[in-house]
Amino acid sequence: MLLSTDMRKIFSWNTNMLIPAFVLMILLSGIISAQQKPVTGYAPVNGLTMYYEIRGQGEPVVMLHGAFMAIDEDWSKWINELAKTRKVIAVEMQGHGRTADIKRDITYENLADDVAGLLDYLKIERADIVGYSLGAGTAMMAAIRHPEKVRKVVSMSHPIRRDGWVKEANDFWPNFSLDMMKGSPAETEREKLNPVKGSFPVFFAHIKAAAMRPWDFGADRFAATKAPMFFIHGDADGVRMEHIAEMYRLKGGGDIHGDMHPHPESRLAILPDTTHVTLMNRMSTIVPMVIDFLDAKPQNK
Repeated sequence: MLLSTDMRKIFSWNTNMLIPAFVLMILLSGIISAQQKPVTGYAPVNGLTMYYEIRGQGEPVVMLHGAFMAIDEDWSKWINELAKTRKVIAVEMQGHGRTADIKRDITYENLADDVAGLLDYLKIERADIVGYSLGAGTAMMAAIRHPEKVRKVVSMSHPIRRDGWVKEANDFWPNFSLDMMKGSPAETEREKLNPVKGSFPVFFAHIKAAAMRPWDFGADRFAATKAPMFFIHGDADGVRMEHIAEMYRLKGGGDIHGDMHPHPESRLAILPDTTHVTLMNRMSTIVPMVIDFLDAKPQNK
């Protein structure tokens, strides 16, 4: 190992001083490594034993995954990037990852209440929420049902009612079968993580029922939410463009000339050549925009 000029001056090549210096370096390395490891735990909320991980320091932001996903592979790079400046609370929702499923419908209302319960358990009064797909719907519903707990929302690829998806997406679900998931990472990775082994078929039925059930957040309730929202979509992600525009308008966007009037606190981004699945591969593009949105101060209107 080579020592810099400054280090040679400090230690004067004194062996008696180099030994404690190396010990100190080892101790510091251990502290840094420990800091990088997440704080993990299980929160008892609404009949669930919900798994969570916390990384970083700063303003809290909750990360909510999509259907059939978990923290490890799907969110880890995103979490590490955001955790450089914020306290990131990554959650595994009902039936996902390390959180066992329960005999309860998977609905946006239930999932949003779970997030609120987790914040109470962690004694966090208010947080930003970043969600993808199912997690995005949950984030928006949390802003509706628990406005006092949600500061800002980042919603990636999700509508506010079922007909917001393109027809092909809704038509897919009736024919979506358990056999189609046989041996997929969604099944095999969950089997490794979930405390209830062999429970994937029941969990799959819960997710399918949630997707096929008629649901609508309500335009009036959605427009009345106080939390600014950042809608992030791919140009081929399965949510109708008309619906994306509708959501943005309900949050004050789309009809204002930003150079002549203060523009809304909510934002919209459409990524080119991007589908629902490949949106997750656009981290290097999305994360800086998310950080800029979360850090933005309210405008004087």
